[in-house]
Amino acid sequence: MSLKKPALHTASRTLSRLLLHSITNISLPCRQYATDSRLLKKPPIYGQPLASTHAHLIAPNELTPGIPKSEYEHRRSQLMDNLPDDSLVVCLGGTIKYMSQGVYKFRQASDFWYLTGFQEADAALILEKTSGRAGRPYRMTLFCRGKNARREQWDGARTGFDDVVSIFSADEACWILLILPNSHLTDIPQALDSSRFYSHLKSLMPRYSHYFFSPSPSSQSQSRRHKRKRTIVEYIAPSNVGSTFTLQEACDAVIDESSGARIRELPREVARLRCIKSTNEQAVMRNAADASGMAHAKTMRFANTRPNTPESSIAAHFEYLCLLSGAERMAYVPVVASGSNALVIHYTSNDSLVQEGDLVLVDAGCEFNGYASDITRTYPTFPTGRFTTAQAEIYNAVLSTLKYCTVLCTESSGLNLYELHTESCRMLSLELNRLGFNLRECSAGPGHSEVEKILYPHFLSHPVGIDLHEAFINRSSPLQSGMVITVEPGVYVPESPAFPKQYHNIGIRIEDEVLIQKDHPIVLSVNAPKEIADVEAACQGLLGLEPF
Repeated sequence: MSLKKPALHTASRTLSRLLLHSITNISLPCRQYATDSRLLKKPPIYGQPLASTHAHLIAPNELTPGIPKSEYEHRRSQLMDNLPDDSLVVCLGGTIKYMSQGVYKFRQASDFWYLTGFQEADAALILEKTSGRAGRPYRMTLFCRGKNARREQWDGARTGFDDVVSIFSADEACWILLILPNSHLTDIPQALDSSRFYSHLKSLMPRYSHYFFSPSPSSQSQSRRHKRKRTIVEYIAPSNVGSTFTLQEACDAVIDESSGARIRELPREVARLRCIKSTNEQAVMRNAADASGMAHAKTMRFANTRPNTPESSIAAHFEYLCLLSGAERMAYVPVVASGSNALVIHYTSNDSLVQEGDLVLVDAGCEFNGYASDITRTYPTFPTGRFTTAQAEIYNAVLSTLKYCTVLCTESSGLNLYELHTESCRMLSLELNRLGFNLRECSAGPGHSEVEKILYPHFLSHPVGIDLHEAFINRSSPLQSGMVITVEPGVYVPESPAFPKQYHNIGIRIEDEVLIQKDHPIVLSVNAPKEIADVEAACQGLLGLEPF
């Protein structure tokens, strides 16, 4: 493929003024809060926000913010249509994780949430596909904890079984027993059978021929199946009777007792759906990118307001801005790497001070309405808020590569992620050679070019969506309309006589989120300045954006 640069708009003064005008008039994707208190239900009566209780978050036709109830139904129907007849699907929800003295904020398991929209912990989904079923082509059973007044006083509301059926379109909602009461000490199998999930799943296994589980059975279960059948009693150690019986253990128990059952990976099947974002998902991801992009722009100013700013303060400021705009959490631990710390790709300790003349590389994004954002910007800091000549030259090399690769992010290009990465290596080598790096090109594929050995050691792209590294079938699959990927070239120059001295200890990465379309990509992270003129203007407070 030709290395000729595509025609891209440059940052002229006119365009910078236009950007200045537009960015100062951008409204954050902040959630619009209702002013009528009658629209709010306190305390909550369901285990998650719904349109009837949280009208300031969710529209009447939506099950979760931005995603209508009908879309969840469509996802399940698509999944079951793709599976053979006589298929059984088992998808486990997330469990609460504990700190030393408290509880981590709960996040639902991604595949489970994608198929149900149900946000409570300790839940499970069973879908059955039968050839002769009237109406929708599957039966849906949702297992959950149900109402419990005593626990709800401590932990908050739960959704009752009747409401689970009506709200989440389940055919049946059942109690999932996860705590084995001490009264069952004399008959452990009976105690386990009292769990509707275990007993129901056990009864279904002989009726079906194809089994799809998420997560996949544990490695312990797989290895046991090649040795001997384990009795159900062995799943509960004597010291643990009366304690937690996990969903994964229930699945493992049923699988071990179902001789000859070939268990397939459900995540692979769901990934085929998740990799193509619907129009609603694209809108939610744009909101997530808008929130993170504006946080980047304002944090550029914050990092230039005083000397010796701690990297941790920059990370905290970015997170504060994201949460203020309505994000649930950060999508990942932020990288705030100043100076030569930027040579460490996943630098997350964030415990140094930003010194005068340092560049700071900030790789950070929020999770907004269940979808992740992933954006990186590198910018100058106090006192000038300007790139040095050497910094600007490396920055422009990376930026040119980013722009070149972004234009290729279309379905009509016919490229896959490997080929896109190869193009980034070729373009980056060309740009660096203009600066005196003398790098040899290589057409042997990813991992073989000279630039990748030290200066650019990571891959160009990864899919992003509900997860930061979204489910994806294969890097060798061609790009398709509706995919959302990152484009993130970088250069990290160590102190080595092999490279021009003026560029030593400079680390620069620029990362955008890009929505693939047939002929024209859409950059979702457009709110985060990346042209040198605009980055410097943001750092110096000339875009009209203050730190808060």
